[in-house]
Amino acid sequence: MPQRFKSLLIALLLTATLPLLSGCNMVLFEPKGAIAAEQIRLIIIATILMLLIVVPVIVMTIVIAWRYRASNTKATYEPNWAHSVKLEVIWWGVPCIIVAILATLTWFTTHSLDPYKPLDSKVKPVTIQVIALDWKWVFVYPEQGIATINYIEIPENTPISFEITAQGPMNSFWIPQLGGQIYAMAGMRTRLHLIADTQGVYDGLSANYSGEGFAEMTFKVKVETPSDFAKWVETVKASPDALTTNVFNALIAPSSNIPVQYFSSVQPNLFNDEMMKFMMPPMTQMALSDETTLAVE
Repeated sequence: MPQRFKSLLIALLLTATLPLLSGCNMVLFEPKGAIAAEQIRLIIIATILMLLIVVPVIVMTIVIAWRYRASNTKATYEPNWAHSVKLEVIWWGVPCIIVAILATLTWFTTHSLDPYKPLDSKVKPVTIQVIALDWKWVFVYPEQGIATINYIEIPENTPISFEITAQGPMNSFWIPQLGGQIYAMAGMRTRLHLIADTQGVYDGLSANYSGEGFAEMTFKVKVETPSDFAKWVETVKASPDALTTNVFNALIAPSSNIPVQYFSSVQPNLFNDEMMKFMMPPMTQMALSDETTLAVE
């Protein structure tokens, strides 16, 4: 066997074993909610469709390089060959069909998995307001009047409506086993609707690099029965701490590895007030508009 072919074979084998040696966390492929399950199904289908092109191309590249190597005197030599209708139909037709299938899947799933779209359920959703700080998460339960730091507890089989913003750099709110990520941006309210169908404790994190403490910007999500969730809410309400404006302003200072904290009460309209801090006041907008008009005149 030629030395070049041996080197190529070794390189391919090493590449194939890298995923086994990486020790990566595969929780993304262990969905615990309806949204996550649909997203994983889409990823798998899209990957298989793309491999229908990638794998044959890789195999053909190796076969052609081996069959038509300079030392193989048995290979047919056709220096004037230039075109084949059959081959053109295959390598243009198959990719076009696959792209059309992927486009159709993308169209339907873009609407069915829209993160802003409320989930169909007879159960009343639980609203959680998310504020991303440096480098911690504040979660406000407006209907229950409580708040937490770096911890979420939710009832199973209950739609969860997340309202998300940031107090500082842009971040990305993500619970891999429950659904896809969505950005948290200052002065903006993004939304995400998820549901968990299995009790357990799952990891949440920031999926957008935001500075020194980014790696520690994680939180836990505990899924309980509705009755246990109600008991937990009562436990949080017994906390002696309150999330006032002064307490929140102190939390804004950059810090990481913050332990879980409970707040029995929350400053009214805290989420909206923090979001509005980064929005241009109406009077300022009018002043800028008048200045622009005068400049044009």
